[in-house]
Amino acid sequence: MPTRILLVRHGETGLTLEDRFAGSNDISLSNEGREQAASLGIRLSSVSIAAVYASPMARTLETARIIAGPHNLPVQVVDALREIDYGNWEGLTRDEVTCRFPQAYSLWEEDPLLVAPEGGESGLSVIHRALPIMREIIERHRHQTVLVVSHKGTNRLLVSSLLGLDARGYRERLDQSPAALTILDFMNEVRPRLKLFNDVSHYQSYPEREIAERTSKWWRPTVEG
Repeated sequence: MPTRILLVRHGETGLTLEDRFAGSNDISLSNEGREQAASLGIRLSSVSIAAVYASPMARTLETARIIAGPHNLPVQVVDALREIDYGNWEGLTRDEVTCRFPQAYSLWEEDPLLVAPEGGESGLSVIHRALPIMREIIERHRHQTVLVVSHKGTNRLLVSSLLGLDARGYRERLDQSPAALTILDFMNEVRPRLKLFNDVSHYQSYPEREIAERTSKWWRPTVEG
């Protein structure tokens, strides 16, 4: 039996819909975010989960506690699972960032793995802190199923690194909707198999509103006329 990681992004927040950089902002779930988490909790209620880990941010802790409720499991807080710190971009919309910091934003869009906003983190920094803790969790819970609740950027960087993908393209090539479920099976610490990715079928068939949240220029909807 492989070790199974149920990797979850937190539910929706007020900043999610406003397309704001919310990495280190400690905000709570919106009412819809709580409903999304509750739907996932129902979906996973019959799954035998051995342990629950989450980032220390309010939105991830609340999501994890909602999902863990039916299992009567405590949420173990892991600082390394927190979201990317966007430095002086925190709380700003994408349009505000491109207006105030055009050169920095352009460099970051070209290489978000190595480039960091002023006062913030690069994608590589996130991998360096999050990947070792993921390995520890896998080693600690061999042949068990574990719930890990983290963030959009952190999850995508973890999946890229674990699957051997080019992490420079994590923002264009991978998505993470609010309260999305991703499943990774591990036969050992370094050989995962992706079983499910970014699934939100527990609350809707397709995350239409997610289009407004994407922060990559490649996926921005164009205006006609």
